Amino acid sequence: MRIASWSWGGRPHVGLISLDGREATPLAAPRPERGAFELVRAMAHGDPLPAAAGARLPVEAITLLPPLRPRRNLFCIGRNYRAHAEELSTTVFRDAVAQSPERELWPIVFSKVPETVVGPFDAVRLPGKHITEQIDYECELAVVIGKGGLNIPRGRALEHVFGYTIVNDVSARDVQTRHQQWHLGKSFDTFCPMGPWIVTADECDGTKTRVRGWVNGELRQDGRTSDMIFDIPAQIEAISRGITLYPGDIIATGTPSGVGMGFSPPKWLKHGDVVRVEIDGIGVIENRFVDP
Repeated sequence: MRIASWSWGGRPHVGLISLDGREATPLAAPRPERGAFELVRAMAHGDPLPAAAGARLPVEAITLLPPLRPRRNLFCIGRNYRAHAEELSTTVFRDAVAQSPERELWPIVFSKVPETVVGPFDAVRLPGKHITEQIDYECELAVVIGKGGLNIPRGRALEHVFGYTIVNDVSARDVQTRHQQWHLGKSFDTFCPMGPWIVTADECDGTKTRVRGWVNGELRQDGRTSDMIFDIPAQIEAISRGITLYPGDIIATGTPSGVGMGFSPPKWLKHGDVVRVEIDGIGVIENRFVDP
C-alpha cells in the first residue's frame, strides 16, 4: 500500500494512493490532521484498514502533506555510507574517525525535532545569513516503525517496520560543527521535507533500493541502501536499546556521498535552489529553498 496525507477542500485527509501514483482514495481514518500517524498505530495493533470515506481524486487535484506528523523527535543516523564517511572525514566526522575502532561498532545517532517536517513539495525556509550560511542537503530513506518494542534484536527488527518514506535531512553545517552535538544544526523549522507517501514494507524492500538526489537538475547523490555501514536491522537494534520505539516513530537511515559539503569548494544551497530526491520503489520529493 501507499498511504498518504493530503489537503483537499480546505480539510486534511488520509488515504491510499494507487500503484501508478495517479489517484487518491480517502479513508475514514482518525485525526487526519496528524497525517497517517493514527492509522499506522491502529494497523500496528492489528486493526483493519478503515473504509473508504469518499470518491477517488486525481493526485494533481490535491496538495500532498507530510505522510505523518511524528509524535516526537525523529531518530537519524549519521556517517552511514562509506563514501560519505570519507568525504566528510576531516569535517563533521573528524571526531568519529579519531575514535577508531569503536566507530565501526556503533552508529552515530542524533535527532531532529518534529517541527522540521514539511510536505514533499513544500518550500524549505532558509533561516537567514545571520544564523547560517552553510545549508546542505542529505537525501535519505526513512523507516516508519509499526509494531513498537524495547531492546529489539537485530534478527526480529524488520518485523517492526511498517513501511518506508523519503526525507531530506537538511543541515546547517556551520551550526552543526560549532556545537558539541548536531541537534541544533539539524532542527531548523522546515528542515525535513518528507513524503510523498509511506510505502508499506510488503511492497518495498528498504534494505535493497537506490537513493538519488539532484540539485537544480544536477545529479549529486546516487547510492544503494545495501551499501550502508549499519543496515536497517542494526539501526533498530541500537536505537531500541533501553529506549522504547512506538508506532509512527521515524528513523532517517543516513545519506550517500555527494553532499554539498563534500565538494571543493563546498556547494551550499541558496535562495531558489531546488533539491529533488528519488528512491526506487517509493517515489519523489522536490523542494525549493527560499529566503525568509
